[in-house]
Amino acid sequence: MSVWVDAARLSLGASAVFLVVLLGVWGRNYLLFRSKHALGLVVFGAFLLAQSLFALYYYLVDPTLSVWFATAVPAAAWRVLMGIHVLQAVALAVLLWITWD
Repeated sequence: MSVWVDAARLSLGASAVFLVVLLGVWGRNYLLFRSKHALGLVVFGAFLLAQSLFALYYYLVDPTLSVWFATAVPAAAWRVLMGIHVLQAVALAVLLWITWD
């Protein structure tokens, strides 16, 4: 089961890094253009970053839940969580690629 846990954690970490870069670009665009679209992207990115960081905290740091996630969560549940986190990271990587281009 450790592979699923590690894949979920790695995906969340990658998502957080992608979101920090995206927030930098979107924030700069908002300051430059003052458009509602850029502001919406900044708000969306900030909430998604908060979600990713909260999940990472619970998977890695929280004294109760990190142990529970690492030892007592069934493998089927981890496969689903890992799949969700990997899909999120891939989607953010594509969004970063499109934004950077």
